[in-house]
Amino acid sequence: MQPQNSSNARLLAAVALVAASLGAYAADKPIIVDTGFVEQAAARGALIWDVRSQEDYRRGHIPGAVNIDEIALVLREPSTEDYIPVAKIEQILGEAGIDPAREIVLYGAKAHTSPYFGYVTVRYLGGSGARVYHGGIDDWKAAGKPIATDMVKLPPVRFRAQVNPEVIASTRDVVARLGVPGVQIVDARTEKEFNGEDIRALRGGRIPGSVNIPYETNWVDPDTPRKLQRRQVTGKDGMSLKSAEDLRALYARLDPEKETIVYCQSGVRAAETATVLQNLGFRNVKVYDSSWLGYGNSFDAPAENVTYFNVGRFNGVLMQMQQRIDLLEGQIEELKAAMERN
Repeated sequence: MQPQNSSNARLLAAVALVAASLGAYAADKPIIVDTGFVEQAAARGALIWDVRSQEDYRRGHIPGAVNIDEIALVLREPSTEDYIPVAKIEQILGEAGIDPAREIVLYGAKAHTSPYFGYVTVRYLGGSGARVYHGGIDDWKAAGKPIATDMVKLPPVRFRAQVNPEVIASTRDVVARLGVPGVQIVDARTEKEFNGEDIRALRGGRIPGSVNIPYETNWVDPDTPRKLQRRQVTGKDGMSLKSAEDLRALYARLDPEKETIVYCQSGVRAAETATVLQNLGFRNVKVYDSSWLGYGNSFDAPAENVTYFNVGRFNGVLMQMQQRIDLLEGQIEELKAAMERN
């Protein structure tokens, strides 16, 4: 019996060594990855998840990538923009063959927030092997990599989500942490939203004590989308993430050891900032999922720089717009009639 026991002991030791090595490998891997990482991940059988719309997916995607349509629309309630019930998420992902326990690389268009929302979602469901390809389909094409147009259908899977309460913060959690020395709150919205000038809930304003660092400032050139619209640039290079050194400088006022809660309007922009912070080594980062949409509509939640949505003025603007539309439609009909007479 001695030789068999010795063999078992060696086998167990070998298994433990492999497990430890894999754990160290996972810990060393970055959360936000590049084209080379995606290629290697696909080669070793990782699940590649295209989180764009089905229409964009059909136009061209990374070979082997799976798609369930635009993730931020499919997995959230349309009115509150909170997550749909976990059981429904399990069903949707299971039918698509997406198991959060697998190694997953999520991508969309370059710098889009949806892959980051997907990354947070996988963590929320209990997964720990997700990564974000920030450059997305744009960097993939720019590198001359192959593009597929087939609809990938993976075998269905059954899984039970192990919801991680350390990933998502609720309105109650946020209110309870106001003024707590070991907690810092980051507002990833625009400066106008932060100052209450751009109202996107029943109230405008900000969470008391929050620090405003718009999520676009994570990019090399935050003005790139506007430059693209004005045709001042021809590519999305400016939407690449800043270097780790520049990102650390951007968030230098924050303490990586503190609990960090990030919010925006509905939690999607916040997901990018939260992931960037986690990638920089921040130890305890949460996304306030309801964000300002939930907080601004909760009148018992303390707020700063409070402004209110003027329903009467908004209705007046809508009426003016409708009158202009009616006028334009009338003019178009008159032109059509004149052309028919001639």
